[in-house]
Amino acid sequence: MEYIKLPTGERMPMLGYGVFQIKQNETKRCVADALSCGYRLIDTAQAYYNEREVGAAIAKSGIERSDIFLVDKVWVSNYGRGTTYDSIQSSLKILGTDYIDLMLLHQPYNDYYAAWRDMERALDDGLVRAIGVSNFDPVRLLDLCTFAKSKPAVNQIETHVFWQQEYAHQNMKDLNIQHMSWGPFAEGAHNFFANPVLTKIGKAHNKTTGQVALRYLIDSDVIVIPKSTHMDRIRENFDIFDFALTNEEKKQIASLDTHHSTVFDHTDTKVIGGLLDFIKKGL
Repeated sequence: MEYIKLPTGERMPMLGYGVFQIKQNETKRCVADALSCGYRLIDTAQAYYNEREVGAAIAKSGIERSDIFLVDKVWVSNYGRGTTYDSIQSSLKILGTDYIDLMLLHQPYNDYYAAWRDMERALDDGLVRAIGVSNFDPVRLLDLCTFAKSKPAVNQIETHVFWQQEYAHQNMKDLNIQHMSWGPFAEGAHNFFANPVLTKIGKAHNKTTGQVALRYLIDSDVIVIPKSTHMDRIRENFDIFDFALTNEEKKQIASLDTHHSTVFDHTDTKVIGGLLDFIKKGL
């Protein structure tokens, strides 16, 4: 495993296991499989409705809690003075743990400044070891860093070979914030798993397109959290530390960048308007 040291001093794995859209009745088994393969970073969220199953799998694994890096996210409807802090306490109870290694604000909407102050309070009180954000664009991220007491340690955003987020990545480097990817396989867009560039490079290393893409992102200093419910794929996604991409191969992968979202465009007002309406209804 390769690790990054966060500004807070926490040692965070560069490769983890994500549980977005995994059903509750499958989550415990999937997380257990991931832990058995060697994963030590597990990424969940309040809005995934599987925190309890994640916590149960961790508790049953027999692995020391200190050896697992747990990431969680506060949902937008839980933003607000006191409300965010209470939701973190609730997540701790659901997860069955005394602390969360990294807590993120899931979206840059609603009163995220009040939510951030509660996050800082949770950090000071030891409920969480590090705090960060998700889906914050460079302008909102800079704004938060400028006026907050504590800067985010991590920003988790859509990042994959078809949207490599060069501008956002440099912005994070300038602010000393770690870049974390969601959707590292682009949700299969652009025929990801049969892409000729990734396929050719994979054959040269006896690796799959997914393994090549994950290796490329980690080499670019981006934390990745691939998801699968199949044991063979979970194991495969972890098996990326025994090969190295050449500079020429990296150039070829860099050329795949379309410079825009392929999964969920946070700059599209129609897309975001639908999300905000959904949140406002309390769903």
